[in-house]
Amino acid sequence: MHVITIDHDLCNSCKRCYKACFNDVIVWEEEFPQVRYPQECATCNWCELSCPDGAVKVIPHNPVRIPEPYPRSFYPLSYVAG
Repeated sequence: MHVITIDHDLCNSCKRCYKACFNDVIVWEEEFPQVRYPQECATCNWCELSCPDGAVKVIPHNPVRIPEPYPRSFYPLSYVAG
């Protein structure tokens, strides 16, 4: 599951992360944002990017490994001699 952290010491309560979250993962409670349903996170990182103080961090969890690039021997014509 994705990990979304909000540092309330850095947060200035501007609500930008809350407004940026289109999946309602970040909800507003009292005077600070809270993370609800992190499994619904699309890892678009709009909440993290919209925070002017760097209080929001999104750490995606991708259970599927990213494939390694193909070796040069598989596609010799796609490499440019340097």
